[in-house]
Amino acid sequence: MTFSYEEFDLSGVTTYPLKSRASKARVADFARPATPGGSIGAFVDSLPGMLAAADFKAIVGAIGEAKRTAGGVVWGLGAHVIKTGLGPVLIDLMERGFVSAIATNGASIIHDFEVALAGATSEDVDEALGPGRFGMADETGRLLNGAINDGVAAGLGIGQAVTRFLAAKQPQYAKQSVLAAAARLQIPVTVHVAIGTDIIHMHPAASGAALGEGSLRDFRYFVSNVTRLERGVYLNCGSAVVLPEVFLKAVALARNRGLALAQLTTVNLDFIRSYRPQTNVVARPTAGTGRGYTLVGHHEIMIPLLAAALVEQDAVK
Repeated sequence: MTFSYEEFDLSGVTTYPLKSRASKARVADFARPATPGGSIGAFVDSLPGMLAAADFKAIVGAIGEAKRTAGGVVWGLGAHVIKTGLGPVLIDLMERGFVSAIATNGASIIHDFEVALAGATSEDVDEALGPGRFGMADETGRLLNGAINDGVAAGLGIGQAVTRFLAAKQPQYAKQSVLAAAARLQIPVTVHVAIGTDIIHMHPAASGAALGEGSLRDFRYFVSNVTRLERGVYLNCGSAVVLPEVFLKAVALARNRGLALAQLTTVNLDFIRSYRPQTNVVARPTAGTGRGYTLVGHHEIMIPLLAAALVEQDAVK
């Protein structure tokens, strides 16, 4: 069947009054210009009440509420968060009571450990790989593996082992170390390792038995932390695979034991959207019950902004 050229007749199209329509963008939700000398709180309040800006405000509110009601705030930290210099910001949040526990991966403890020892981290991989120097800093491999091996032999998890080592040694830059602060403030740290992914696994002192046993202990500690988040918040900052997978299994175990986590709030904060964080942190654990949010932006901007908003909100209330 062949159609002909025939214009559609618009004379019978129906319309309705504009103001009778439900609209998603309203003047009441529009942004307001920032004023000179205004506070961070005023800046956050001036953001539009829609999309990511509304989510940001909701996240600040949820974390603040979790702190006030002892609901718990667990931070999942990828290595990029540590090596972009956010340790002092995180330590301040820890001291102010915005951190109930920390979960991290093997690379994160390496960067934080190097910061504590040397005040610097993040080698130039492109420069070091060709000559065979990549990952071969002596103290990093020898001391960090030693701390893990000794700690696990004493019945500790990796997080406990490394924080205990730093607390005992008090290296030159301990005040800049998230792990050292965790030891001082008695905030639990769990470390979730994939064997072969971290430079310390390249050193002869690395023990697969210690890494595996310590990481499994930390997984079980982490599950216990997650079970306490019925009215709490879990933030995944900068981990695209390991921590989202570990978190999903922790949620599964909690619910297997009859803990609904019905009022859980989850947040993924990274500079790109990735499948596992979006699925295993934001969507699945909160489906039909809690609230899941995604903030896309650079850690070195977004985490200090979030921290500043939390500190000011807490001071006002």
